[in-house]
Formats: sequence, structure tokens, C-alpha cells
Amino acid sequence: MRRQVRGEGALGRAGKTGAKAFTGWAALAAAGSVAAQEPTLSAGDTAWMLMATVLVLLMTLPGLALFYAGMVRAKNVLSVLMQCFAIAGLITVLWVVYGYSLAFDTAGMIEGEINLASFIGGTSKLFLEGVTRESLVLAIPESLFVTFQLSFAIITLALIVGAVAERMRFASLLVFSALWFTFAYLPIAHMTWAGPGGLFWDWGVLDFAGGTVVHINAGIAGLVAAIMLGKRKGWPTTAMAPHHLGYTLIGAALLWAGWFGFNAGSAVAANGGAAMAMLVTQIAAATAALGWIAAEWVTHGKPSVLGIASGAIAGLVAITPAAGTAGPLGALAIGAISGVGCFFAATRLKKVFGYDDSLDVFGVHGVGGIIGALLTGVFAAAELGGAGLPMERGIGEQVLWQAAAVGVTIVWSAVVTVITLKIAGLFGGLRATPEEEQEGLDLALHGESGYNL
Repeated sequence: MRRQVRGEGALGRAGKTGAKAFTGWAALAAAGSVAAQEPTLSAGDTAWMLMATVLVLLMTLPGLALFYAGMVRAKNVLSVLMQCFAIAGLITVLWVVYGYSLAFDTAGMIEGEINLASFIGGTSKLFLEGVTRESLVLAIPESLFVTFQLSFAIITLALIVGAVAERMRFASLLVFSALWFTFAYLPIAHMTWAGPGGLFWDWGVLDFAGGTVVHINAGIAGLVAAIMLGKRKGWPTTAMAPHHLGYTLIGAALLWAGWFGFNAGSAVAANGGAAMAMLVTQIAAATAALGWIAAEWVTHGKPSVLGIASGAIAGLVAITPAAGTAGPLGALAIGAISGVGCFFAATRLKKVFGYDDSLDVFGVHGVGGIIGALLTGVFAAAELGGAGLPMERGIGEQVLWQAAAVGVTIVWSAVVTVITLKIAGLFGGLRATPEEEQEGLDLALHGESGYNL
């Protein structure tokens, strides 16, 4: 069975990319992929990936920004919009300077051998050295591949905003984002997607579009950050209802549509794999939305708009690692399990443990990502309608390797988050003062108001 990961080895058959070569990916042939060959530009693949990249960028701006903005109180609406926009700018610059290189340069990677290159990339692509109009990755321009991967890095950092909304200082958030991107996002992305010699790759972990890299990584960071910052002033005794659920629903709709670029785009080609990824993405989102409001209906007596929006996002999160390997029946199961599971994580789990994850980043992305990563090992099996398991493994063995990657990601993200928050706190403190929090971050930190009545 051909092992299906992002782009089925996006750089694996890239051949030479400009003046440099991503040599490690030629070893994909040993995993049942086609032999490495010089790429030829495909207008169809390029057109699709241009569209997919725009869709993923729309997931953050305006999708996630609106999704979060509607859930906070009116006095903090501009603060989360500002944070999402600023992160998009900051991560873009860092990606150009060193991010792309540390994530995808394969220098020193040796399949089956653990060394430094198993955890982080090299420096040959600093400042996008060698990325030209002519350089290709698979059948698309390398510049397009760079932008597509950048859009994933942006939304991962922006997700964390929801856990610390309404109380984290803007300057500290920027410092934290730069450090966490460098020491958490880039290594996990490299271990998962950089090819043979990467830790998770050699383990045979299936993560098509970012269950570990994006959702578990950000979800754990959000949980740790929420605990370290402490509860919002007045939480949970003071009502903190979303101020504009219309914004939230619009944001959720943009996220749902954008997720087709997120998942189907990870095939890095306009082919049957991309089409199936699109189908299972739709199925999982719809099923999880219904699962969430069903659980809510039974538990609280009424289905809510916030619930159906959150459920759809939970399903999208959970199908992300499985989008390249699950079939329609697997998508139904993953959607149903994640919708109900994330509902209880967001409504019951945080009450039991008392942490103030403002917009349920851990409950939806952390828990949904874990559910999806583990179930990927189940529903990739051919007998369950999937594309087949790698390395002639059984379901149990694959789930164990998926769990190992989940465990490493949890520990890695948690440790990096603690350290980077400690450092960020040196720049004027992590948290807004009680007076600033009472006034609202819009006026206190940005001198503006979202609503001038």
C-alpha cells in the first residue's frame, strides 16, 4: 500500500528545487512510492494549489478571526482581531527568514537513524535561498508550496489566541508566538512531514494535514497558557456570553469552506486523493455538527448556534490527520465520535479541572486532534474502507504508533509552552492588569473600540 501523507511526499519526488536538492525524499521508493523523478510543472495542479492556499489563508483571515471575535465580550472584539492579523504578519516574516528551511530542509536526514536532523531541518533555505520562479516541488512551483505551508503555520499560532483571549498582553503574545513557532511548530512539522529520517515519518505515523502538527500542538499550548495566565476576572461566576454569535457563525462557515483547501490541498495535486479528502472532510464536519447538538440537546434541553458551529469545527479538526487515508464510512465514525467527545471536553472537562480556556481551544482542537490522530490508525485500514495501513501493520500496531506521536507532541508542546511563556513574561508581564481587563483590551491596549454607539 502506498503510504499516504501530505502530498504523498510533497518534496519526495521534487528532484532539484532551484540550486538545492531535497535528497532525503527519494527514499519514498522504499515505502512503496514511485521512484524519485525530475518534476514537470502541471498547470492543473498549480491552479488547484493556488486556490487551496487562498482557502487556507481565508481560514485565519477572516475565518478564525471572526469565529473568535464573536465569542468574546464586546469590549475585547478588536483585541482578538488584532492578534490574528498580527500573527499572520509575524509568522510570514519568520517563515521567510528561517521557518521554511527549519521545517523542510532535509540535510542530514537518514532513514531509520535518529540524529539532530530527525527533529529539525537544516539552513540551506534560509531567506528562501534557491526558491526561484523555475524551482518546483512535485508538479507545482516551489514558491507556491512555500506559501501553502506558511498558511498552516499562521493558523496554528492563531488558534492559541482563543485560549488566552481577553487577558493576555499584546506584546507578550507576539514574543510568545515567535518563540513557540520556532521551538514547537517547526520541529513537529519537520518530524512529521520532512520525509525519511524524520522521527514521526520513520515511525510510520499517518498525519495527512496536521492532526499533530497543528491541532494537538496548538491545543496543548492553549491549555498550558490558559493555566499559566490564570482565570479571567470574574470567571466562572460572572456571565461571559458571546457578544455576537452572528460573527461566530460566519467565521465557522469560512473555516468549513477553507478546510477544503486545508485537507484536499494537502494532496498537493488535483487528483483522486484530493477529491476523497474533500469528501471525507465534508462528511466528518456535518456528522460532528449533528453529534454536538444532539449531545447538547439531551444534556441542556436545547441545541444552540454556538454548539452547531463548534461541532462542525470539531469534526474538521478530527478528520484532518485522516483525510488522506479514511473513506466515507470512516469519516462518519470520526465525525460522530469527535462531535460528542469534544462537546463533553468543552463543557464538562474544563469545569471539572477548573481551567479557563476562554474559547475552548483545548476542548475542540486538542481533544479533537487526539481523537482524530488515534482514529486515523483505525479507519485507514482497507477492511474499514480506508486506503490501507503502511508497513503491513495491523490496526492495533498502527494505533500504538499514532499514540506515540500524540504523546511526544503533547510533552514537546507543553514543555516549550511553559518555557516560552516564562520568557515572554519578562517583556512587561503576560497578563493585562485587573484595571485593563475590566476596561477591556480594545481600549486599554489598542486605544480603540469595536462599537462606537
